[in-house]
Amino acid sequence: MEAYGGADDPASHAYQGRTERNESMFGRPGTLYCYRSYGIHTCANLATGAEGEGQAVLLRAIEPVGGIESMWQDRPAARRERDLANGPGKLCEALGIGLQHDGLDVCDPRSAVALLAAAGPVQHVATGPRVGISRATHRPWRFWVHGSEYVSR
Repeated sequence: MEAYGGADDPASHAYQGRTERNESMFGRPGTLYCYRSYGIHTCANLATGAEGEGQAVLLRAIEPVGGIESMWQDRPAARRERDLANGPGKLCEALGIGLQHDGLDVCDPRSAVALLAAAGPVQHVATGPRVGISRATHRPWRFWVHGSEYVSR
């Protein structure tokens, strides 16, 4: 995942303020913010700051632990299990997340997109610079499980 700091982060969609497109990013923590990247891929973020701040984390990759057969159906081009959801667009495709899910509360277990409890503790979280951006690239706001083969490039 990658963090985006809102009004003080020139790489953030919230940097220029609230718009119709990024409205969900300004929601309560746990609000899903979905947008189209390059007009092709859906990307999903979770609002993390206080309501109105426009802070969020981009969901970059997951390690599939359930629903894998469904992911294979949604991602037939994937050649290996680790390629099912190892990028923001791939993740949304594999999980069936689309623009219609923008604004959902992922903390509500009845939501079409909901967060579930972790299977176990994370042993070591690594950090580094964000990728795929051209501004504020020096901030070490990218986080991943050290040694995981499911990390996005």
